[in-house]
Amino acid sequence: MILGVIPARSGSKSVKDKNIRPLGGRPLMAWSIKVSLACKQIDQVVVSTDSDKYAQLAKFYGAEVINRPAEMAQDETPMISVLEHVLSVKTADTIVLLDPTSPFRLVKDIEACLEKINEPATDSVVTVTEAEHNPYFIMGTIGHNDYWQFLLIKPDKPIIRRQDAPKVYQLNAGIYVIKKAIIESGKFFTDKTKVIVMPIERSVHIDTKMDFKFAEFLLKEGYVQLDY
Repeated sequence: MILGVIPARSGSKSVKDKNIRPLGGRPLMAWSIKVSLACKQIDQVVVSTDSDKYAQLAKFYGAEVINRPAEMAQDETPMISVLEHVLSVKTADTIVLLDPTSPFRLVKDIEACLEKINEPATDSVVTVTEAEHNPYFIMGTIGHNDYWQFLLIKPDKPIIRRQDAPKVYQLNAGIYVIKKAIIESGKFFTDKTKVIVMPIERSVHIDTKMDFKFAEFLLKEGYVQLDY
């Protein structure tokens, strides 16, 4: 049993009601609902929410609803606790976690993650994108007397050009596929977590009003091509 889980609490601080704010003519969380319903490998799609209004919208777009207690919808509530609550209500062998704030993932991205989770010795799969700022090249701190100091990463030889730096990747919060046993152990990541790389245009993460404007720009200019 593969369960798609969309966590959508109502208490966003950066943008009021961020998870239901319109993007491209639909509420933000509807993007995650629609792509998960379009993935034939996902058996059931649920929205975990503390809001009656969010619940009504989730049902309208075809998802089931898990009513999340208010004490589990706080700023400091860890996502692992939310998933543990989901598993106390629903039966699943594997969770596909789809945060509403990453709206541009495709069905093929989810399918790639689900294929990889079945590889031997794999506990979880996460999506990443190439880091915009490479720590080998530009990331550092200001030390004593304003001297520039690179971070703890020290390459074997000086890196003069950005292109010479080793590629590094950052989590894009697009997709997390996690086996039930790993969630029950209180983890997302283990030394057997594998990755799927997504391009930057599908790795947009929305947290501010400016992020919404950028996402609308990508839609308008055709950078996002849906496969569902």
